[in-house]
Amino acid sequence: MTDATGAVAPKVAVVFYSATGNVAALAEAVGDGARKEGAEVRVRPVPELAPPAAVASNPRWQAWVDSNPYDQPATLDDLDWADGIALGSPTRFGGPAGQLKEFLDTTGGLWAKGKLIDKVGTAFTSSSTKHGGLESTILAMNNVFYHWGSIVLPLGYSDPQVMESGNPYGGSFVSRKSASPDEEALGACRVQGARLARIARYVATGRAGELE
Repeated sequence: MTDATGAVAPKVAVVFYSATGNVAALAEAVGDGARKEGAEVRVRPVPELAPPAAVASNPRWQAWVDSNPYDQPATLDDLDWADGIALGSPTRFGGPAGQLKEFLDTTGGLWAKGKLIDKVGTAFTSSSTKHGGLESTILAMNNVFYHWGSIVLPLGYSDPQVMESGNPYGGSFVSRKSASPDEEALGACRVQGARLARIARYVATGRAGELE
């Protein structure tokens, strides 16, 4: 598919897990950035797997589960479809949440068929403390891209917005006292989504040329 200018429109899948809505807000910002670059975008959460008692122990967690606005969960088809993939998760002891990991652990079939090779991958996260594992969580998600044979795309200091957020690995937010993502974090994620779409377009254009 091409955009209004005739250029190949990259396909971007933003796959994430969110417990209270913070990572979902970051995911939507990544998606917005990609759309502004002309990408087709799917923003999809992975299913909640935590026991109901654990969810109920946190009012914000329960409220998000009850009001979850997404009617389409992430599927393997979203990964197969995409030229670029963004993974998002809250930090859990320096790594991604089990809910996202559970989904990623089902990608063996796509991996075995080489379906994930040369896709462009990037990652983003949120934590409740400044040194709560933001960078290690992003790096852990990037490990999946390495095994897939994907092209790992950092956010980098690619825009003045990122100089403010200070994390070249990927978009991130520190949610002190349960705060929602601020404009600084959302802006960095928009930059990340736009960069993902631009680089994914190069990949999609190359594939289109091979098919001609």
